[in-house]
Amino acid sequence: MYYPEEVVEEVRMKNDIVDVVSGYVKLQKKGANYFGLCPFHNEKSPSFSVSPGKQMYYCFGCGAGGNVFTFLMEYENYTFQEALQSLADRAGVALPKIEYGKEAREQAELRARLLEVNKLAANYFYHQLKSPQGQLGYQYLREKRQLSDQTIVRFGLGYANKTSDDLYRFLREKGYDDAFLKETGLVAVEERGGRDKFWNRVMFPIMDVNNRVIGFGGRVMGDGEPKYLNSPETKIFDKSRSLYGLNYARSSREKYMLVCEGYLDVISLHQAGFTNAVASLGTAFTSQHAGILKRYTDHVVLTYDSDGAGVKAALRAIPILRDAGISSRVLNMKPYKDPDEFIKSLGADAFRQRIKEAQNSFLFELDVLKSGYSMDDPEEKTRFYQETAKKLLQFGEPLERENYLEAAARAHMIPQEELRRLVNRMGMSLGLKAGEGLREDSRGRRDTAGREAAYGAEDARIQPARSSEAEGRAGEGSLGAGGGRRRAGLAAREDGVRRSQRLLLTWLIEEPALFERIEGILTPDDFTDDLYRQVAKSVFDGHRAGQVNPADILSRYINDQDQYKEVAALFNTSLGGLTDSAEQKKAFAETVIKVKKYSLDEAGRNAKDIAQLQEIIRQQAALKTLRIPMD
Repeated sequence: MYYPEEVVEEVRMKNDIVDVVSGYVKLQKKGANYFGLCPFHNEKSPSFSVSPGKQMYYCFGCGAGGNVFTFLMEYENYTFQEALQSLADRAGVALPKIEYGKEAREQAELRARLLEVNKLAANYFYHQLKSPQGQLGYQYLREKRQLSDQTIVRFGLGYANKTSDDLYRFLREKGYDDAFLKETGLVAVEERGGRDKFWNRVMFPIMDVNNRVIGFGGRVMGDGEPKYLNSPETKIFDKSRSLYGLNYARSSREKYMLVCEGYLDVISLHQAGFTNAVASLGTAFTSQHAGILKRYTDHVVLTYDSDGAGVKAALRAIPILRDAGISSRVLNMKPYKDPDEFIKSLGADAFRQRIKEAQNSFLFELDVLKSGYSMDDPEEKTRFYQETAKKLLQFGEPLERENYLEAAARAHMIPQEELRRLVNRMGMSLGLKAGEGLREDSRGRRDTAGREAAYGAEDARIQPARSSEAEGRAGEGSLGAGGGRRRAGLAAREDGVRRSQRLLLTWLIEEPALFERIEGILTPDDFTDDLYRQVAKSVFDGHRAGQVNPADILSRYINDQDQYKEVAALFNTSLGGLTDSAEQKKAFAETVIKVKKYSLDEAGRNAKDIAQLQEIIRQQAALKTLRIPMD
C-alpha cells in the first residue's frame, strides 16, 4: 500500500518521538537528549538516546536506531503500514482511502474474515473448556500439566468437544457459508455436511506477533492419533514462518531466546518465568524461523527434548541459526525428557542454572559426532579427527577457526598442532582461496597467499608510505609478494575513510553552521560509499534549503532494514562537541581533508583520460595548502 510522502511526513511530524517512546521506555532528560534503558536489548546502564531535535532514537549499546515509525515497527513488530496507521490514529490524521484492485481487495477481505473466524473459534474453544463437557480437557491442563488458570487464560487454551461437528454448526449459525469455511482450515465440508478438523482435543490458539489468532494446535485426549494436530496452511497461517509464543517472547528483556519443540514446553517455561521461550509448529526449524528470531536476538539456547529425535532436531537447527548470524548453545536436559518435565521435577532455579551451563553448539556437534565412532579403534579414531578437521573449515574467519580448533583439541584430547596441520591440508585440498588464513605450524607460518592475507593489516602499518598511484598500480596485477599486504592496507584505509565520512555526516547534523565551512570544498560525490553518497546529498540539499530533517531522510530507507539501521548510525556517530575546543575544530578540519583526499585518490585511480588525471593532480596539489575556515 502506498501513501504520498507528504502524508507520511504529516503523520511523523504530529507524533513527537519523545512522547511516543515515553509510552514504552522511562526517559530522563540529559542535556539536549533523553536517555533510558534500551527496549531492544537487556542493559543496566542507559545507552538508549532519544533526540527531540533529530526526531530519532539510537542505542549506543546495540546499534538500534530510527525514527518514530521504525520504533513502532521494531517494538511492536508492525509493518510500516501498521505503524503508519497506528500513529495516524494517535495524532488524529485521517489517512486517504487507497483504492485496491479487485483481486487485492478480495485478498484483503479474505484475510480479514479469516482472522475474524479464528478469533471466534478461539473464544468458542475457550468457553467449551470451562463448560461441563470440557472437564476432561480442563483436568488435563490443571492436574496433569499443572497449569494455573492465569496461564490458561494468558494463552487462550481451550477444548474441542467429542462431537465432530460442533464448531461447524456453531460457525454456520454465525452466518458463514461452506465455501468460506473450506478456506479456514477449521472444518472439512463434504456432501453429507461439515466435519470439524479438531475434536476431543485440548486446543492451543496460535497467535502472530500482534496477538491475532492465525491457526490452532490440538492435543488429543486419550490414545487417538495423531497425538498433536495443527491447522493446515491458509492465507494467514504459514507454519514455516510462525513461532509459538513469540507474541509474548518478543517483549522479554533477556538477551537470548529459548527454542523448544512443543506448545506445552513453551507454556510451562513461561509459567515458570522464562518468558523468552518459543517453539516451531509441528515442523522442522527453518531458515524463515531463524530470520524471524534474528529480528529480536543474536543468541539462542536450544531446549529440545533429550531423546534421539531432539538431538537430530538440534543438529538440523544449529547450521540454520549459524547461517542467519545467530550464535546458539544447547541445553542439557538429562535425565529428563523435556523442559516441562525438568521444571516439574527440579524447578525453575535448576533450569536457569542449566541455561548458564548450556554447551556451545559446535562443541555439541562434535560430541554427537564422536558418539558415532569407537575411539578404541585407531581407524575410527582417525576418521573422527578427519571429520572434526572438516567441520572446522566451516569457519571462514581465521581467528574464529583458531579459537574453535583450540577448544576442539582441548575437549577431545587431540594434539593441537596435528589437528592444525590436518585442517590446513584439508583446506588446501578443497581449494580454499588465499586469505582464509590456515596455520601451518606453531610459529604461525602459512603458505604465501595465506600469510599475506592474514598478516596484511599488521604489515600495512609498518610499510613505507606509498603514493595512491603506486598503490593503484600494485593492486592491478595478481596477488604478488606484497599484494596481500597492500590490499589489506587499502581495506583498513577504506574503513578509516568510511568512519571519517560517518563522523562528517553526524557533525553536519549536530552543528548545522559547519556546512558553511565545507560548502565549495566537498560535494556529495566525495562520499565514496553509495549509501553515504545518497544520504550526503539529502543532507547537503537540506542545508541549502535551510532545514535538515534527519527523521525524514531516514524514512526513505524504511523498507530496507539494513540500510535504515546504517543511516540511523550515520547520524549518531560518537563525537565530541565543537564549541570552543581548538582540538575538536582541528579534528573536524582534518576529517574534511581526509574525506576529500580519499575522494581524489579514488578519482585518480579511475581517471578516463590524461586531461581528467591532470585536473585531479592539480586538485591534489591544492589540497596540501587547503585550510578549513573554523572561526
